[in-house]
Amino acid sequence: MKRLEEFRLYYNHTLHPELMRMERRRLRLLRLLFFSGIVLLALFVFALYLNLLVITLVILLPIGFYIGYLGYRIRVFIQTFKPNIVNLILEFIGDTPNYGLIKYDEKKKIEKSIFKRSAIFSSPMDYYIGEDHFEGQIGEMHFRFSELRVREVSQVSNKLQEIFEGVFIHATFNEEVEGRIIVWPRSERQYLTRAIKNFTWARGKNVDYEILNENFREKFSVYATEDTHVVGILTEPMQEDILKFLGDSDRQMYLSFIDREIFCAISESKDLLEPHLFQSNLSFDLIREFYIDISRKLGVVRSFDQNL
Repeated sequence: MKRLEEFRLYYNHTLHPELMRMERRRLRLLRLLFFSGIVLLALFVFALYLNLLVITLVILLPIGFYIGYLGYRIRVFIQTFKPNIVNLILEFIGDTPNYGLIKYDEKKKIEKSIFKRSAIFSSPMDYYIGEDHFEGQIGEMHFRFSELRVREVSQVSNKLQEIFEGVFIHATFNEEVEGRIIVWPRSERQYLTRAIKNFTWARGKNVDYEILNENFREKFSVYATEDTHVVGILTEPMQEDILKFLGDSDRQMYLSFIDREIFCAISESKDLLEPHLFQSNLSFDLIREFYIDISRKLGVVRSFDQNL
């Protein structure tokens, strides 16, 4: 609660002036879109009135190029807004004890090779895109995370079907750890048959009996390779933090620990890092939502650092 009060002051003194500057850019862009719409509509009606193919093509071709230009201007506004505001939020978050410098790149993403290495999902991943990449240090733990959308072509319908949509975290232990653990949501087991089979073929087995937290055991199914110290890696405080993070939400969390590496996938269908175009972004509630969303993801990494 105290931190939110501090963020409110930071918003008033630092974020609000930048938001005002971006709001002026948004309004200029809206005026351009409005007057362009009127002119383009008039040209289109004029072309239909003439009803001459050559004249119509002469008019419609530049209209198409100009619409593309307007789309470019919209993308520039969005791509400028996000890094400006997110980096200011990260400056505030950076004052948190044990937090190092955190970098943000709206175009970058976690590589497909890292996503595959987690062994959480087994898929050809025919469609793999991402954005909003964060990278930094919390305590002794280096981390990266980004939004990902992963699909594969269905063998039944030949259409793309969802594998994962949300935030994917990759972190690294600061010391040598051996063993492999994968934590899957019980409610999603029917969609994870291939991944579970692949892990059992790699000498993994179900170790739910080692999980003493009943609530965690009800929500997750835990697999590990032989001789892995499960509760030494997936500690009881970490289990509590994971349950607290999920709360009563409909989000799902997937975890894997592969030697020194930690992989965490958190399902999320709503993109909270997108500005409005047709309404004002001068809203503390909107920016607070950005702040809380980023802080929660960083809180997962902090739990890894503190509880391992």
